Amino acid sequence: MALDPIHVGTGGTRLGRVDNTIVRDPVTRIPKIPGSSIAGVMRAYTAMAKGKYPKCAGLGQPERNGAGGHCGKADCPVCTVFGFAKGIGTYGGFAGLAAFSDMHVLLFPVASQLGPQWITCPMALRQTSIAEFSELDDLLEQQVVYRKADGTANQPSLNLGWLFLPVKTDWQPLSEIDQKIEELGIPGYIIGRLAVVSDKLFTHIVNSNLEVRTSVAIDPATGAAEEGALFTYEALPRSTVLFWEVTCRNPKHFKINQGDVKAVDSPEKVRDVVADAYSYLEHLGIGGMGSRGMGRLRVLATKELAGADKPGKEVS
Repeated sequence: MALDPIHVGTGGTRLGRVDNTIVRDPVTRIPKIPGSSIAGVMRAYTAMAKGKYPKCAGLGQPERNGAGGHCGKADCPVCTVFGFAKGIGTYGGFAGLAAFSDMHVLLFPVASQLGPQWITCPMALRQTSIAEFSELDDLLEQQVVYRKADGTANQPSLNLGWLFLPVKTDWQPLSEIDQKIEELGIPGYIIGRLAVVSDKLFTHIVNSNLEVRTSVAIDPATGAAEEGALFTYEALPRSTVLFWEVTCRNPKHFKINQGDVKAVDSPEKVRDVVADAYSYLEHLGIGGMGSRGMGRLRVLATKELAGADKPGKEVS
C-alpha cells in the first residue's frame, strides 16, 4: 500500500496536461510500477540489509582495472537471489532466483460525498491470480457503481471524482470479493469503503484522479522562482493498493560456476532474502521525487508457500 504518492516516471517530459508523466500499461492505460523498477530497488535494499552495499547493488559492472562489481559468489545472498554480471567479454553471469512482476493497481482511492472510496474492477481482480476471480466477467451495467448493502449504500448515487453514478448493491460476487481481499491483509477501513465499477470506467476514474503537483526551481542568487522552470508531475495517490508477484525459483535446479548455490537452499529462503528489503521500502521508498514526500510503500501481507514450488502472492 502506498504510504506516500508514488512517482515512477517515464524518463522524460511530454507535451500535455502534465510535464512528467508516470509509467502506464500500454493496453489498459492504467499506471503501474514496472517489475524492473522493483527488482533494482529490492536489490539495493537487500544489499543494505546484508551488508553488501554498494558492491553487490546496482549494475555491478567492474571498473576498467577489474576492481569492483558484483562479487558473484555462490554464498552471496544478493548475487544468487538477484543475479550478477561479469562484465563485457567475460562469462559466468547468473540470472538470479527471484523474478518480480509489475505492480498493478488493485484498489484506487477516490474522493466522494461519502468520503474516500476504494475502487476496483473485474479486470484488476483477475490480475491477482486469485482462483475465485479468474472467471470474473465484466459488469453487465457499465455506468453503475456497485457497493455492499450497508447503511451508507442507501445513497442512490455516488460521485467518484467528476463522475456521478447510480449505486447498486445486487452484484452477487461482492461478498466473496470482500472476503478474499480481507485475506490479503487489506485494512478494514478500506474494505468497508470498497466499490466496483466496470473495466472501462476504472481506467477513466484512475487517470482522472491521479495526484498532480506543480514545482518550480529556485534561483539561488535571488531566492525567487527561476524563469521558465515551472513543471508538473503526476503520481499514484497515497493509500493506493497495488498487487505484485515474486517468483522464487528452486536453487537446487541451478548452478553457479558449475557449483551448487550455497546462500539459499529452497524457494522459501529466496523469499526470505527478498523480504529483508520490505522495511526499507517503508522508509526509503521507490521511484522519483523522494525528497518531495513521495515513494514510500508498505508490504501489507505475504501469502505463505504451501509447498517448495507452489506460488505465493504479495500485496503492497
